[in-house]
Amino acid sequence: MRIGVDSGGTFTDFVVLHDNGKLEVFKLRSNPGDPASVILAGLRRAAAPAHAALIHGSTVATNALLERKGARTALVATAGFEDVVFIGRQCRAELYNLTPSPRRHLLPRELCFGVHERAHADGSIELRPTAAELRRLRARLKREGVESIAICFLHAYQTPENEQATAAALDGLGYVSASHDVCPEFREYERTSTTLINAYVGPLMERYLSDLERKANCSISILQSNGGSIEARDAGRHAVRTILSGPAGGVAGASRLAQRSGYARILGFDMGGTSTDVSLCDGEAVEASEGSIDGFPVRVPMLDIHTVGAGGGSLARVDEGGLLHVGPESAGADPGPACYGKGEEATVTDAHVVLGRIAVDQLVSGELTLDPARAERAVDRIARSLKLSRTAAAAGILRAANAGMERAIRVVSVERGHDPRRFALLAFGGCGGLHACEIAAELGIETVLVPALAGVLSALGMLLADPVRDFAAGSLGRANVEPLFRTLEKQARKALPGAALARTADLRYRGQSYEITVPWNPADPAAPFHRAHHALYGYSDPARAAEIVAVRVRARLTAPKPKGALRAESGEMFQTSRRVFVSGQWRQTPALSRAAVSSRPKPGPAVIADYGATTLVPPAWRYRLDAEGTLILTR
Repeated sequence: MRIGVDSGGTFTDFVVLHDNGKLEVFKLRSNPGDPASVILAGLRRAAAPAHAALIHGSTVATNALLERKGARTALVATAGFEDVVFIGRQCRAELYNLTPSPRRHLLPRELCFGVHERAHADGSIELRPTAAELRRLRARLKREGVESIAICFLHAYQTPENEQATAAALDGLGYVSASHDVCPEFREYERTSTTLINAYVGPLMERYLSDLERKANCSISILQSNGGSIEARDAGRHAVRTILSGPAGGVAGASRLAQRSGYARILGFDMGGTSTDVSLCDGEAVEASEGSIDGFPVRVPMLDIHTVGAGGGSLARVDEGGLLHVGPESAGADPGPACYGKGEEATVTDAHVVLGRIAVDQLVSGELTLDPARAERAVDRIARSLKLSRTAAAAGILRAANAGMERAIRVVSVERGHDPRRFALLAFGGCGGLHACEIAAELGIETVLVPALAGVLSALGMLLADPVRDFAAGSLGRANVEPLFRTLEKQARKALPGAALARTADLRYRGQSYEITVPWNPADPAAPFHRAHHALYGYSDPARAAEIVAVRVRARLTAPKPKGALRAESGEMFQTSRRVFVSGQWRQTPALSRAAVSSRPKPGPAVIADYGATTLVPPAWRYRLDAEGTLILTR
């Protein structure tokens, strides 16, 4: 048995592949204070045997970072460079804000310590730390009561001996994270930030996973930000690689299902309870070698995902100037949207309930009954502030949410040199199908796909995830990188025996500040770079010298996959109608289950209900079901 689990802000999703090949899906309410308890409840519901394999998208590292609830961490740096994480880069997120809010750092300045050591960019070592200095450092760290230690020395990506000696001297004080192991690449600030984040969230991840493994009594893997899975023990050591764990599962699942329906170019649109994640797949998911989490750079391979604080649980509010805002604050799992029976403030889900788009007994096949009167009271408070009718206020909440999500899609498409009109929009998550057609129309997109398991697609992506390990080495200034590749491949074979290996490299034109990751071509390493540079920036210069900044090796094993169409057993077939506010007016609208949709195109409007997801088809659209069970919506 293989089980994919996505711990979301409102629901925890489960996709179970039984040994007879059948898929089972279900949702449980999340418990942010104890996410493991919900997973254990799901394992009991699935009757998971001891030999089951659990692939888990974890938010433990992400939440600890965003909420500043990580371990008490110290930074050990080269003497004179203790302030690197406070100085950062000389760029400003808000260019015209003269009084920006100060960043909340992960540690106080007094927990930054310098060691007298020095290595050079060519790999030579000028100064090694003395045993006496390391003994004094160990004593100070012990007095400070730190739980975790990040070690990042200058040019350790070229020669790690000084970091290794320091890590050995501090062994036993707590969780030790060294940059040559976490991020062996140049750029001291990004390398230090990545190592520090790993040390900050690592102890929590280790404790969480060891406790979950002990209680679950099954094999546990964690999804990485690159869309591949990693064993629990490795996830504890490299927790920073799981920062985008949940969204990565959605991208992996969306790409695979789109290809099965014959669409290679898609924009992924994952609208869940607390946020919306958007991504682009042009044949395959787009990757980046670096991302940013809460303003901190994270230099690990990750899928190119842009997140905005707009989800089903996003709160609506009216500011002092009378303007309506939606998100980024969320009602979360507790109290949740007002219609769930506990919350008081209006959310996006409440607006859909008021407009008739979500039925009272529709959520998760009736397992969660909604309270429409409570949703109406919450929306009425917004309506009174705006001096609008209840219907106009609810429609305004949805338009405000759509505007933020449209901007997010433009970030991963237009701002990356892609025309969104050449892509299909693949919508998933509990609310994705309710907004997809309206957003697609604004962006000029002609086709919307809503897969059969849209409500649990991130969990399905985790179940389908292959075990993947990434290895990298800095190569700036090296004429021959073949020995580096061979060293990385040796490490990869040891970590994942029998895995397929793929080489890539980071290249740039000499004099440029940043590089592009391209497939490795030993005959002409620069040729893929020139093509990628032209596609990304609109020009290239093959006559100009290119330099190799870093080399990478990816090891991938193929995990078992379900045979046949990726869908659960057909749910209840029903077809009725109800009043729904769509395209600016109330209409008597067909409401039906996915099982009642035929393969012949039919005109909208329609509301199509699924387990854990709903799709709204406006009047200007047609809808049909393909052989894979995917809803195909066309303008």
